[in-house]
Amino acid sequence: MPNLKAKLTTTFTEFFKSEKSGSVLLVLCTVISLLVANSSLGPTYQHFWHINLFGLSVEHWVNEALMAVFFLLIGLELERELYVGELSDFRNALLPILAALGGIVAPALIHFALNNGTPTQAGSGIPMATDIAFALGALALLGNRVPASLKIFLTALAVMDDLGAIVVIAVFYSKQFSIGYLLGALAVFGVLVVFNRMFRVKALLPYLLGGALMWLLMFKSGVHATIAGVMLAFAIPFSGRTADEASPSHRLEHQLHKPVAFIILPIFALANTGILIGSGWQAELASTNSAGIIGGLVLGKPFGIALLSFVAVSLGICALPSDLKWRHLFGAGLLGGIGFTMSIFIANLAFPDQPGVVNASKMAILLASLTAGVIGIVWLRVFGRVANGEGTEEK
Repeated sequence: MPNLKAKLTTTFTEFFKSEKSGSVLLVLCTVISLLVANSSLGPTYQHFWHINLFGLSVEHWVNEALMAVFFLLIGLELERELYVGELSDFRNALLPILAALGGIVAPALIHFALNNGTPTQAGSGIPMATDIAFALGALALLGNRVPASLKIFLTALAVMDDLGAIVVIAVFYSKQFSIGYLLGALAVFGVLVVFNRMFRVKALLPYLLGGALMWLLMFKSGVHATIAGVMLAFAIPFSGRTADEASPSHRLEHQLHKPVAFIILPIFALANTGILIGSGWQAELASTNSAGIIGGLVLGKPFGIALLSFVAVSLGICALPSDLKWRHLFGAGLLGGIGFTMSIFIANLAFPDQPGVVNASKMAILLASLTAGVIGIVWLRVFGRVANGEGTEEK
């Protein structure tokens, strides 16, 4: 990476602040959900999320439809990173890409090693993901105690991590596959790309209507419908001249930040963290599935991220920014162990019709994410302080 201190663009700074505020609301919704689910209102609370609406439960509408909007935002953020952000320069992109790869493979291997050949082997994808909102929210608590490059690195890492999770969902967690509906979804995507590339359509409405049709066809195909959100993001026009260009993609990303952070993800937390903590919760956390999730997120994430990054830098494939040290990168790896949203999302897909296993998995995810977050914050607070002349600079 170039030997220049990182400067944060207006777009990135707004995004970072929204993630910080959103993470606080996520914590609050999670606590409320846990308390209500384990109170006398628990059965009513659980029943609400399973009410059938137009063929799907309320919980499924949240996880299939609302989360498609979340994945649309992830796709728009990834597009921005690829065009004008940390991933736009291939050499700059290599460090977070390789770090994300290490942070995906190591946790999955830990879970697979403990669960290979068992009914819970399908959960190997659970500890692979990093929750952007919580990871950046935890980093934001440290303010200017950490370099600006660390904020950019962790964001790029989390975005690439989510991309890896999206690929895993599409490949390993699809249901009864229908080639006809999939081809239909791809045809709609092709039409939207033509609107963008050939006809230069800048209005958002045609893309949003096409995206809704693509979501329906993807849902019918058996490939998880949220993938349509990512595909739609790359069909929407993006102007890569500057990071703050008011292109349709940038406008939509800006418009989605607050609804996703303050409405969609909190609703997701309420719908998916109503975990019943029964008398045998200790045994559930001691299972190989829970051990794989906890070990993958708390241990696998930081060591996978740090190890592959160290190998890449040692071989001269990429370099650390001038204001980023190995202690900072390891701290980012610890925060990468905050799985939460994506991990819970994958747990629901990994164990369909197994509510007991899903409940235990969510308990392990919450414990691991809390542990990783606390350790990461403490580590960076103690070891991450920037030296004189290495402070962050924001615009």
